[in-house]
Formats: sequence, C-alpha cells, structure tokens
Amino acid sequence: MAGKIDARLKQLGIELPDTSPPAANYVPYVISGNLIFVSGQITMWNGELKYVGTVGDDISLDDGYRAARICGLNLLAQARAALGGDLDRIRQVVKLGGFVNSTPDFTDQPKVVNGASDLMVEVLGDAGRPARFAVGAPSLPLGIAVEVDGVFEVE
Repeated sequence: MAGKIDARLKQLGIELPDTSPPAANYVPYVISGNLIFVSGQITMWNGELKYVGTVGDDISLDDGYRAARICGLNLLAQARAALGGDLDRIRQVVKLGGFVNSTPDFTDQPKVVNGASDLMVEVLGDAGRPARFAVGAPSLPLGIAVEVDGVFEVE
C-alpha cells in the first residue's frame, strides 16, 4: 500500500526520477542517527542533463527555478532510496543548500532555489520548510545551472 507521501505525490501529479549514481568519489547519501545527508543533486532527469547554462545569461530566472525543482525531485528520490522506499519516515527537511551558476550581477539566487524549497513544502507541508542557503557560483559541474543538497530528519 502506498504511503501518505506517495499518495500526495500522485495527487499532485509529481513523478520522482530514477536515482543517479555518484559521478565521483562520494556516496549519494549518508545516514547518521536520525538524519539523512543527501549529496548535491543536479539537474539530471532520468539520465538526461537539463538546464545547462548560466542564470542571468542564457538561463532565465524562471528556468532556474524549474532547474532547482528538478534538484529537489532528485533529493526526494535519493531520500526515498535511503529510506527503503518509505518517504513517510521524513519528519522534517532540516536544511537545503543551493548553488546557482549565475552571472556576477545576478542577485536573485534565493528566488531560484525556491524551486526546491517550494517543492518540499508542496509535498511535505510544514515538514518541508527548511533552513536554507542560496549562493551564486561562477560555475557548477557539467555546466549546470543549479545544484542543491539537503538534510532530512527521519523517524
């Protein structure tokens, strides 16, 4: 039987992507006590790289937001894998950290990373409201526009 979070995803018409394997010498997540630390997730959607470019140049604010949402979907997919498929065990999204490949004069990084934050609240309600940072970066791996990592408290 599907859990409450799976039912909520279905109700919202949200599909979680397949998890991607690590691209270097790290693991996709680490469980320590009742916390899951999910490594930075990029704009990979089921093996296809999306939103390559620089926000404020060839990527718009709205597309940056959509890119951060994909990162958030990947975070949830990794959390689901860490929890053996049971997203109902998430008690709180503790923290999200967002990196935005942006031009030096672009200052709306928080609005971009809202793509991930808004998704968490949409899916998890108040438990999805994280502490957070959103910073600009001169470049990100593979030329992507956004990367987001996360920490989840679980039962």
